[in-house]
Amino acid sequence: MMNKILFTLILFPSFLAAQIFNPVEWEFSHEDLGNDEYQLNFKANIDEGWYVYSQFISDDGPIPTAFTFFESEDYRLIGQTNEGEPIEQFDPNFDMVLKYFKNEAQFSQRVKVLNGDASVSGEFVFMVCDESQCLPPEYIEFTFSLGQSANSSKNMDASQEEMSNESTLNLVADEGLDTEDNSNESSSKIAVWSIFFIAFLSGFAAIFTPCVFPMIPMTVSYFTKQSKDKAKGVSNAIIYGLSIILIYVGLGVGVSAAFGPEVLNSMATNAYFNIAFFLLLIVFAASFLGAFELTLPHSWINKADQASDKGGFIGIFFMALVLALVSFSCTGPIVGTLLVEAASGGSYLGPIVGMLGFSLAIALPFALFAAFPGWLNSLPQSGGWLNSVKVVLGFLELALAFKFLSNADLVWQTHFLERELFIAIWIVIFGLLTMYLLGLFKLAHDSDIKHLSVGRLFLATFFGIFTIYMIPGMWGAPLKLINAFPPPMHYSESPYGVGYTAGVTSSSESHGHYASQHLGPQGIMVFHDYDEGIKHAKKVGLPIMIDFTGWACVNCRKMEEKVWSDPEVKRMLKEDVVLISLYVDERTELPEDEQYVTTIAGKKKKVRTVGDKWTVLQAETYKTNSQPYYVILDHDENQLGVSANYQDYGKVDLFKSWLEDGIKEFYD
Repeated sequence: MMNKILFTLILFPSFLAAQIFNPVEWEFSHEDLGNDEYQLNFKANIDEGWYVYSQFISDDGPIPTAFTFFESEDYRLIGQTNEGEPIEQFDPNFDMVLKYFKNEAQFSQRVKVLNGDASVSGEFVFMVCDESQCLPPEYIEFTFSLGQSANSSKNMDASQEEMSNESTLNLVADEGLDTEDNSNESSSKIAVWSIFFIAFLSGFAAIFTPCVFPMIPMTVSYFTKQSKDKAKGVSNAIIYGLSIILIYVGLGVGVSAAFGPEVLNSMATNAYFNIAFFLLLIVFAASFLGAFELTLPHSWINKADQASDKGGFIGIFFMALVLALVSFSCTGPIVGTLLVEAASGGSYLGPIVGMLGFSLAIALPFALFAAFPGWLNSLPQSGGWLNSVKVVLGFLELALAFKFLSNADLVWQTHFLERELFIAIWIVIFGLLTMYLLGLFKLAHDSDIKHLSVGRLFLATFFGIFTIYMIPGMWGAPLKLINAFPPPMHYSESPYGVGYTAGVTSSSESHGHYASQHLGPQGIMVFHDYDEGIKHAKKVGLPIMIDFTGWACVNCRKMEEKVWSDPEVKRMLKEDVVLISLYVDERTELPEDEQYVTTIAGKKKKVRTVGDKWTVLQAETYKTNSQPYYVILDHDENQLGVSANYQDYGKVDLFKSWLEDGIKEFYD
């Protein structure tokens, strides 16, 4: 009962926010170019946060804007429909480069009037999206009166104005733009904290490298011996630690200032940046694995060392700079990787926060051991294990490098590094790392291993388990622990898993499924026809779950991957309900006798496609068209419980409770 109340409280604000929203308004005009030639102009005024797609995008992505002019003997088209300069950027939601317009979109078509006067009619389709969702596609009809008898001061006739008003018919998602903005702001804060945490752990790992670890007792001993009293030694060590932080944070500030926010925002989506990052990380990995050492010019180190003799704050600062320069062969690859990862996240603060976390972890030991020099006796002795730390970091660098190569492959859609190949590479990398930790082979600069330490054995066990965990991913397992790294499920040789196809299989028919059922997400059989699904539910005596979804619905895919993949949720969707998935952007045209015009919220809506039919069903019945949107019905098509949308796609238990409550209400 508490789960049901909680679910209702979470969704209730979204019901209050449901409203008819107009993300796009169209303006129509024409220009007389002389010689009976005219330019027809179509201007879209787009609300902040929304965008309209170009005419020229892949069929695998969202629906492009497309113009159709009805044939007539009174005019002919001159060339193709032109458009303004679109934004061209990789969209991680669709895993491809997309062209789109923000704030304003301009389209134009030149025509030549042949018989003095002409009425140019046609239609166009467009899709409007924001960062989290796409509204169903809209068809807009237009008519331009051209020629000698046309009123040149009038941009469009009465019927055109009516259709222009009709073009504003778009329904906003349940949560509204404010909720989405808050969600984006919250996600940004979480991302910054994630960068800090990862950077801090990386700095902690860097301490246990051959270039940094031996410096701790040497530096602390220097401060304690050179200072007149313990308090002075502690204060000098603290200044030394703060200088380390200042140096590395300064590096982060320099990266952010040098690239600027626009370049940083494009890094994650630019194929050339990602390939450069891949090559850079390969170099770092090779260095850690012992192929060569990355060093800075000795003149830099000598000058910094000379400046450290001045004493005072300046001398201590240059001592910290000497540490940074001398330890570069160990810390350089880690720092470089952190800067790459933080910068590619698109945040101006990313590199700064990353360097703050890294330097804080490096600086803490010097300050703490200076304050408590007795702790130095508890430090382990330097030895071959320090090089093993470098090698482990090298394997991790190598694995991370392929993430950036995968990004570039997704941008260009070359299908060179599909999901199976990516996972196979990671299995090999982490398998080799496991064998290395077990002492089955050595690399350059490694010492002989007489026996395995407990820590090394535990680490080998961890990476061994991780390697085995990834193996089912070769055959379609979701691998939730690493779902942010490999390409998405659909970017693979077998998008539906080995042995499955996208259509109805003979095995499904052998289990008594209707021919109109289809293999859906997570191997769940679904109906795409509302009436057929209702008929089947009555036959088998199960409740009905309506899934309003879309081919271009990003959050629908998130829900299917993160929630529907839960074993118990998947079982209930397969066995306890009849699932009907209705795609509101399905472009299959309805037969002529099934097409009609209806009114939603006082405005006309022409129903001409299957997707239009489901859009109207959702809008008229449930007063919204956000997707995904889930409803449980009984056999009389009465709603059971509350509806659910995607706001809580990360909460498996909440969705499971909602599903259980609806099924229970069906049988009560």
